[in-house]
Amino acid sequence: MTFAPDLLAGSRVAAVGPPGAEIVGRLRALGATVDGLGEPDLLGEDDAVAWVRAHAPAALLFDGRPRFAGGGASRLADTLELAWRAARAVTTGALIEAGGPGRLLFVAPPPGAGPHTDAARAALENLARTVSVEWARFQITAVALTPGAMTTDGELAELVAYVLSPAGGYLSGCRLDLGAAPVPA
Repeated sequence: MTFAPDLLAGSRVAAVGPPGAEIVGRLRALGATVDGLGEPDLLGEDDAVAWVRAHAPAALLFDGRPRFAGGGASRLADTLELAWRAARAVTTGALIEAGGPGRLLFVAPPPGAGPHTDAARAALENLARTVSVEWARFQITAVALTPGAMTTDGELAELVAYVLSPAGGYLSGCRLDLGAAPVPA
């Protein structure tokens, strides 16, 4: 995909996961500032909101793949708790107060990432759908990306860049499934 070199110039993204280096590199190459909002920052709600206010992101990129790695019930619960904490901190700490459009992007684990993978994918989709309705009045959109088994980090990076761009603001409350079905020739 070809993007204008400064497509994301001036955009600040709070990244949780952390997302892969290729995704962060692509966002930075397009002019975005990407700051890592780590798990310690999210332990206390006041600490998380203070971090968010200090960094003033216009978007959250939550990558559930590293947190969920290996799967299982405890990984599922931890991933979803972290996704919710990050979304709430970024939304209440910066996006609502900013009064402008904001983005929440949830990247789910790929199929076969471990037990309860389908539940994690569905839950992140549900979170995106729910908060897109709840926070629409604040011009906040939310999208879930569900990579396929063969999705590369490069492909994911391109889609993340698109969703965080101004054109991606038209997407909200949806799940973008990568590699779910073959494209007919």
